[in-house]
Amino acid sequence: MKKVFDYIKSVRGEWFKIVWPSRDTVIRTTFLILVFSGLAALFFFVVDSVLNAIVGWIF
Repeated sequence: MKKVFDYIKSVRGEWFKIVWPSRDTVIRTTFLILVFSGLAALFFFVVDSVLNAIVGWIF
């Protein structure tokens, strides 16, 4: 039982060490994730279209 209490104490101690990001950081990183996701989607769309055209041309 002592190990359980020691574990809970260490979890609680680690919880207070967490540094949460600021609102500005969250907004900036969310925007970057959306932009790069859009760029990746565009890249895969172009690659898929080119490969589709090549396969359509061959067959």
